[in-house]
Amino acid sequence: MEIYHYLTKKFIVTLFLTLLITLPVKANKTYNIYLDADFTGTKVASLSIQQGINVALAEENYRIKGYQFNIITKDHKGNSLRSKRNLESFLADSNALLLFSGLHSPPLLAHKNFINNNRILVLNPWAAAGPITRATDKNNWIFRLSIDDSNAGSFISNHALQEGFNKPFLLLEDTGWGRSNNNTMTKALAANDIKPKGTTWFNWGLGINHAKILLRNAKSSGADVIFFVGNANEGKTFAQAMLALDTELQLPIRSHWGITGGDFAEVINNKAREQLDLQFIQTQFSFIAQPQSLLAQNVLLQTITMYPEINTANDIKAPTGFVHAYDLTKLLIAAIKQSGLTGDKHHDANAIKLALEHLEAPVQGLIKNYQTPYSPYTLDNINAHEALDEADYAMGYYQVDNSVTLLPRTPLSKELNEKN
Repeated sequence: MEIYHYLTKKFIVTLFLTLLITLPVKANKTYNIYLDADFTGTKVASLSIQQGINVALAEENYRIKGYQFNIITKDHKGNSLRSKRNLESFLADSNALLLFSGLHSPPLLAHKNFINNNRILVLNPWAAAGPITRATDKNNWIFRLSIDDSNAGSFISNHALQEGFNKPFLLLEDTGWGRSNNNTMTKALAANDIKPKGTTWFNWGLGINHAKILLRNAKSSGADVIFFVGNANEGKTFAQAMLALDTELQLPIRSHWGITGGDFAEVINNKAREQLDLQFIQTQFSFIAQPQSLLAQNVLLQTITMYPEINTANDIKAPTGFVHAYDLTKLLIAAIKQSGLTGDKHHDANAIKLALEHLEAPVQGLIKNYQTPYSPYTLDNINAHEALDEADYAMGYYQVDNSVTLLPRTPLSKELNEKN
């Protein structure tokens, strides 16, 4: 009888110790994905990115390799100092595995070294400044699935030249993003023996009267088109300023996509846009284009199911953010399935990074079928962390219902091809 009680007690103690060991492991089977973006000034774009991530994770029921994935949103309000604090919060979170960025390039440019030195795995579905994914050594933890301004400036420029414009005026926000586009636009124009008629820099928050002065200066320079690089808030100001000018002073605008990240289309409505010649760069996918692939149909149905405010494709605001975030999350899921998870966030982040650089199987996304979209970064392979290139770009414009229609791609003329 004593032996029986002894064995029973030993069994209970053993069971208790086993539970102590195993329960924390089970409780710890959670990873957090941070989204550090501007949920104030460009809220539409940030919500669109969040929706794209959510829909892709929902296809896996938010569980990958036995781990539950949660999304934690951080609002940096377009401020690089706040973004730095969000990065520090990420590092302090023992369950934080990786981070998605938002529309703005400046926070990433300001903290690129901090990100790489602290080995923070960053997935970028929007911010376009060229240097973001180009490190000064092979220690590069930032991956992009978006437009890359190393190519965007030349794409916008060559499209305008194809249309017959040859006297562009550059109107650029005074940030790293604006300067990145200045470099690529002027280089693309120089390849065609064209110099801008002028270049003007503006700051966030400028007023309409200042915008009118800049637009009059552009017209008086002899320009026949404006190349615009700015976000929705400043885009609205310049559009309103253009509409306030006499018709003979107005110029066509060929814009970067920053204007699509906010409420530009609601404020500058269709009636106003009828008076503007406005196009902007996009990537090669639209939920409103027909025919739609089975994947696109299923993604749209899932999105409508998850979000009561979305009833049709037209209700997806800033669709660029959604599409890129969805595709990038699909690549992430494939990488996690390939690398596996151990619960050690540093080990797992490194393993996912390596898997992203060596994806073994193609991944079907909305934009395209991704075949080894990334590769190991070196100074001789500076495009290694870019999933898209110029072949994936298009120009677009707003329809009456504020949806975006993509213009068909036209091949460069023989002359432009030779010069580029």
